[in-house]
Amino acid sequence: MSEVIVVNGLAKRFEKVDAVCGISFSVRRGELFGFLGPNGAGKTTTINMLTGLARPDRGTIEIAGVDCTRRPRAAQHLIGVVPDESNLYPELTGFENLCFCAALYGMERRERRGRARELLDAFGLADAATRKFGGYSKGMKRKLTVAAGIVHRPEILFLDEPTTGIDVASARRLRQLIADLNRAGTTIFLTTHYIEEAERLCDRVAFIVSGRIVRIDTVEELIQPMRGRHVVRIACTGEADGVRRELERSFPGLEFSMEPGGLIRVEAGAPIRVGPMVRFLEDRGVEVSEARRVRPSLEDVFVRITGLEAEVMGKEKERAGGGS
Repeated sequence: MSEVIVVNGLAKRFEKVDAVCGISFSVRRGELFGFLGPNGAGKTTTINMLTGLARPDRGTIEIAGVDCTRRPRAAQHLIGVVPDESNLYPELTGFENLCFCAALYGMERRERRGRARELLDAFGLADAATRKFGGYSKGMKRKLTVAAGIVHRPEILFLDEPTTGIDVASARRLRQLIADLNRAGTTIFLTTHYIEEAERLCDRVAFIVSGRIVRIDTVEELIQPMRGRHVVRIACTGEADGVRRELERSFPGLEFSMEPGGLIRVEAGAPIRVGPMVRFLEDRGVEVSEARRVRPSLEDVFVRITGLEAEVMGKEKERAGGGS
């Protein structure tokens, strides 16, 4: 599989802040590549440099064999961009917005009108074609923004936080559309701070923290070392943080940590007996509402590699509006 995006030593600084710190990676033709990290990690700055919206301070960018470092716009006809904030016009209808975007890429009137109708139908927006974009729901706006990004049938699609701030049902439908585009052959570069979104969609993932890439690998290879680990999550209705040290002393060999929402995470290299821990907690006045075994996930890998607690990503979701 050939490499369609090649980045070497890319860096960007804003005043006294190093937003991106000399990162290098490549994206293969036809893959769905995830750029995963908390807000402020450098995801949007990176995508802006890749799409010609920002000039790097140093480093090189090559897209489909085109040197975009010296000629940032040279590969524009090959790429589609869906920014984290919609760039469409609220006073135009959905149909008019798509036709306008198609015109920017030089499509003739008949072709762009046909393509607009095709996309409105494919994205489930045909009934809203004559409504002004400003009156669309968040989910509808997001879908039309994606449609505008692919109106010219680009080989490569850049998606910046595509499901942030939309409801669960709309996010699910949008993820399906993204997966369908990738299966049809579109190379996709996806930034997200939703760990489960990256796990569901991506072939490979890069973890970026504070402007630095700390790991790149396939989702399968990232999770594989965790396969032999056993994890239990215990949900408590009372305050459990105070008994964690008691748990550690009473159950040697098990690793305990606290997660958002009063969850106790228990991890070990061997099967975990849940009953004794539940009785231990209840004897100390902590009410247990649920205890269940969970399979290792990309979230576990992210926490282990980056040192960031899962709570950090959870807070990002809350600030973004919870569009998981």
